[in-house]
This record gives sequence, C-alpha cells and structure tokens, in this order.
Amino acid sequence: MTTTTSDAMVQVRGVHKRFGALEVLRGVDLVVPAGSVTVVLGPSGSGKSTLLRAINHLEKVDRGFVAIDGELIGYRRSGGKLHELKEREVLRQRTGIGFVFQNFNLFPHLTVLENIVEAPVSALRQPKAEARRAALALLARVGLSDKADAYPRQLSGGQQQRVAIARALALEPKVLLFDEPTSALDPELVGEVLDVIKDLARTGTTMIVVTHEIGFAREVADTVVFMDGGLVVEQGPPAAVLDDPQHERTRAFLSKVL
Repeated sequence: MTTTTSDAMVQVRGVHKRFGALEVLRGVDLVVPAGSVTVVLGPSGSGKSTLLRAINHLEKVDRGFVAIDGELIGYRRSGGKLHELKEREVLRQRTGIGFVFQNFNLFPHLTVLENIVEAPVSALRQPKAEARRAALALLARVGLSDKADAYPRQLSGGQQQRVAIARALALEPKVLLFDEPTSALDPELVGEVLDVIKDLARTGTTMIVVTHEIGFAREVADTVVFMDGGLVVEQGPPAAVLDDPQHERTRAFLSKVL
C-alpha cells in the first residue's frame, strides 16, 4: 500500500465509491500541498461533492484511502490492512477538517455567535469565554461584527455563508473544504463570499474548493482539477487547465461555461 507523503496536507489515493449500481468515484488520486488552494471543476454528477465528503469520511470509501497531514482518515492500518475507526475517533479527526456546505447548515435556533461557539466548546472542550472571544474575532474577519446576536433567518444568504465559514474556522482546521459555497446564493451576493475565501487563500489556509466560478479559480487556485465520470481527467496550474486544456472533455466543459 502506498505510504503517505510528508509534505502533502491532503492525499487521496485510488479512492473508489459506489452507490448501488452507480460508481461515483472510480479511482481518484489527488495530492494537495500544505498552504495551497485546489479548485475542483466538473459537470454535475462528476463526483466532486462525493470526493469532498470522502475526504472527511462523511462517505466511507470502498477502496483506496485518504490521509490528512500524514494521518489516515476513518481508518487505521494494522498488519497491512485498513480497519475502520470508531465513530468517536472519526469525530476527533473531523475537528481538523473544516467543511462549508452550499446550504449553510447553520442551527436556526442559535444566534450567529452561538453557532460559532458551539463546536469549540462541545468538541474541543474550549472554555466558553475563550471560544466567545475567538468567535467575535472571526466575525470581524468575515465582516459581520454587527450580526453576533442575530439569528440565521435574519441574515441574507451571503451573510449566512460567511457565518458558516467563520464557524468552520473556529476549530482551527488543518484544511478547509468548500462544497459549491456560492451555488445557493443570488448573483449579487456571490462576491462577498468569494472575497472572504480569497482572503483565506492569502493567509495560506489549505483549501479544496468545489465551484463553478471560473474567474475565482483563475485568480486564486494554485491547482485546478477537472473531474468527469468519477475520475480526475486533468489537473495543473489555472493557466494550463483553463487556457490550454489538453483533454477533450475539459475543452468541451469549458466551452460551455466560459
């Protein structure tokens, strides 16, 4: 079995995932260096979201493995075989993997501040006063200091997504995963969310972003990955993949979205 690579933050090796008769991931390999931004593009049904969910073990892989910072996710290796971890251990691992969903997933009965404080207090046993101070700093970072006591229903979609990003950052994750973070937003709200993600990229946060925002990929990504049919078809620097794609499927996809 392939060993993990020390300078990679995220490694995906030979990952397969099937839902019944449908093989959604068909042997995906991906290496994301620490401090880099990888943008994943591809048509609907290409396996992008399933790949993200496999990285933090929301979906169990059928074959292959995922490692983050040298640690296998969801499994331990013993005697040349992989053995699934207990749920408690998987939850511990997930505290190091921030996940921002396309539909925000905020707790509607909690205020903005309470949404951000919840995980550090319950999962990391952080003192509430300390978690609150950190949460207020994160709200300032995403431009929402004045919304600490608001409830999600009182916010625009763009504001809710910025709260969701702050909530993911509250656990100080090793890597941030974004699953089409702007697809549920009205067009005029997309920019405010992308600006926050761009700011994170400038600070060296390791990120994998599934998106259809080609301009964002061109500006921010270190690596662009094009997926189709459950496989990584093409990957490389944005200028190479977006301006001079080598694969016919990549060219066909970009001709429809550019």
